[in-house]
Amino acid sequence: MPLFLVELVPTTTTKDGVVHAVDALVDALGHAADLVETQVTASASRAFVILDADAADPIETLAQTGLPGVATITAPAAVRLVGADLDEIKAARPEASHLVEWDLPDGLDMPTYLARKAAKTPLYDQVPEVSFLRTYVREDMVKCLCFYDAPDVDAVVRARDVVSAPVNRLHALGQSAVTTGVRR
Repeated sequence: MPLFLVELVPTTTTKDGVVHAVDALVDALGHAADLVETQVTASASRAFVILDADAADPIETLAQTGLPGVATITAPAAVRLVGADLDEIKAARPEASHLVEWDLPDGLDMPTYLARKAAKTPLYDQVPEVSFLRTYVREDMVKCLCFYDAPDVDAVVRARDVVSAPVNRLHALGQSAVTTGVRR
């Protein structure tokens, strides 16, 4: 099944506010989607939600109509998981400490991106205090989300420099919005 990225801005920027917003999304989708993972900025001002769904239509409808507890919700973007196994992510729901958003350059296609990623990933060994965890690449090649476990922002920037990849936005992450509404 395809994976989709939705970005939520909760009406209340607290852990409880984010959990309420994610719960509202999962409850509204019912059996139309599985929650793969949710990563939340340390400020609780934004949640990055990955959903496993047969189609984007139910998610798109919620993005257009809104949800209680959610100030904004982006339209779903189809994404591809790189560097991790989907079943393992679903089973463990692993947390990351940092998220890098990279706005991909115009003209970059998926095969070129994937070849570059495969060639550059071993270079992360030069920054042993940083663990590259996984990436979600938007299928429309607008941007990717790269998750890391690192002691601080500077370490993430060093790791990105080693693989010659820019940082458009860098977020320290807080606790994931754990929701009891995981379905399917």
